[in-house]
Amino acid sequence: YNDYIVQDLQILPHNTCYRLETWKTPDGSYLVGQLPESVKDGHFGPVLVSFILYQYYHGHVTQPLLLEQLWEYGIEISAGQLSRLFTEQKEAFHDEKEEVLVTGLQVSRYIQVDDTGARHQGRNGYCTHIGNEWFVWFESTESKSRINFLRLLRVGRTDYVFNADALAYMEGQGLAQKWLPVIQGQGERVIENDQAWERFLDSEGMFGQRVRQIVTEGALLGSVLHHGIAPDLVIISDDAGQFKILLHGLCWVHAERSLDNIVPYTEEERKDLEAIQDGLWLLYRDLKAYKESPDEQKKTELDMRFDALFTSHTPSDPLNRALQRIHGNKAELLLVLTHPEIPLHNNASENAIREYVKRRKISGRTRSEAGRRCRDTFTSLKKSCRKLGISFWQYLLDRIGRTGNIPRLSEYIRQKALSAGG
Repeated sequence: YNDYIVQDLQILPHNTCYRLETWKTPDGSYLVGQLPESVKDGHFGPVLVSFILYQYYHGHVTQPLLLEQLWEYGIEISAGQLSRLFTEQKEAFHDEKEEVLVTGLQVSRYIQVDDTGARHQGRNGYCTHIGNEWFVWFESTESKSRINFLRLLRVGRTDYVFNADALAYMEGQGLAQKWLPVIQGQGERVIENDQAWERFLDSEGMFGQRVRQIVTEGALLGSVLHHGIAPDLVIISDDAGQFKILLHGLCWVHAERSLDNIVPYTEEERKDLEAIQDGLWLLYRDLKAYKESPDEQKKTELDMRFDALFTSHTPSDPLNRALQRIHGNKAELLLVLTHPEIPLHNNASENAIREYVKRRKISGRTRSEAGRRCRDTFTSLKKSCRKLGISFWQYLLDRIGRTGNIPRLSEYIRQKALSAGG
């Protein structure tokens, strides 16, 4: 015999009728048998609910098309029921999403960050990505300021903390001297929420926009560090100002774009530009090799080569300005020399956040707070599963069916960090 395998799928409704034994007691109340845990949330089984979530959040199938698809499969479901399955009773998923970021920040030596537009209820908004090789986390808000980013790093907490880290940040940001004694006089103090924080600022007479911004950023950073994030956590970005806290590293690909955008007008300018670009990518290649085998001699050599390349002077003013701008970012571009574990680019964030660009093109915007929150949650969990080598389909079946065969994603992240020596 010759074996000839044909793969196929069977897609058809599968209904189960549960007969719940019911007893009437002498006092007139009733005792009713219990449904299995996996179907207590409604009249749709765990495989069907998992399929709906998988199609919508993973496959980007729009709600009208998914409703039509289910009808054609023979499923009796309304548009309202389908909408509720997308967003209601998802607290367990939201909690796991928050665990992913808490654990990721605790065990990681670096994170990569980015943001993109995400309209909500007819207004412009933003979605921020935080992640690395072990996890992905998204959160949509109305702002992309540094205050907003620091609030995200608090991961659900609401406090503001005065401590040495907060004071050092405020001094570094040039807080006016008249306000420093006020901050120093707070000592080690925790202010519990936004309302109490606004009252504190008003009571101290801090009405100016700049002073409120610096003090708020400092107290938020104090909270972030107070709750366990390492002060030497490296944050890698494309040079957006809101991400420049702690140890900030820059993406080399974005740095090169300032050269790529230059239009040479003479043959000499073209040759100078090409020579600089060739030197940049040669330096980039050698930095990659340094990451694999760092040593002090290579570190010194690469530092000197960076200075030699980006302090060059050419007849082209645009090229000279671009070189000066890159050289001004030397500390952030060469952070890899002291932290060889970090990547040289921010491509992981760029790739992750394309999810929202695709969603924006397909669905345009979110309409409800629950819808926006679920979009962030399921996208975070889906992409974290992919990073951790877990099937998102099997993950949904496990969580919806409550089988408990797949551990919490935060446990996988800890295991990855331990394996990497983190």
